[in-house]
Amino acid sequence: MLKVVIVTDGNYGDRTYNIICKEFDCEFVEIEQPDCMFIEDVEIHSDAMKILKTADLIISYILHPDLVLELVEQLHDKVGWIIVGAWKGEGFKNQLEQYENVSCPENMCDLEENGDSVFDEFVSKFGKPIVEIECEGNRVSEVRVLRSSPCGSTFFVADEMVGEDINNLPIKAGLKLQHYPCRAPKLRLFVDECKKEIASNFHSDAFEDAIEKYNQKN
Repeated sequence: MLKVVIVTDGNYGDRTYNIICKEFDCEFVEIEQPDCMFIEDVEIHSDAMKILKTADLIISYILHPDLVLELVEQLHDKVGWIIVGAWKGEGFKNQLEQYENVSCPENMCDLEENGDSVFDEFVSKFGKPIVEIECEGNRVSEVRVLRSSPCGSTFFVADEMVGEDINNLPIKAGLKLQHYPCRAPKLRLFVDECKKEIASNFHSDAFEDAIEKYNQKN
């Protein structure tokens, strides 16, 4: 089974852990953030490193840029893949992604397969949402989540769509996502687009695709 380790230096990642551990072997590691934002010598505690080295895939919600860089430099050649879920600045993103097994997604719910076996195994369950629907008449009787956003918002939206009229279902799904406490805007600072709005659009698209497939099948 894929081993996923989620690492954070703040208040993020716990909800993702609670969702991902339902599908994969998963551990949650908290590390202490340095007092100063800019320091030359950054160290990650040996106990944390020991756990991180057991991972097939690491998801970082570390906010301190020096800690993120230290983690990537030390671990990129010891694990299958590293997803950096919290980053700021295209230059920093490019610096991290110079390692071929590191990705810095704009949004954690836009992950799709990239051909790497470790990454694709993870993305088979978590990333850009995919759902299937069943209907009785014009009303949704069941929603199956085939791939959820890592934070679990897809399951939240799916539950809320049961019983809804199939007409305008994608719009309703997108609006319902707005009621889920999405943390993406806080993880990505100084950006032009609203990350919650992007997540909303992904869920609208997922239900639009589900309706199309349901109509083709029936």
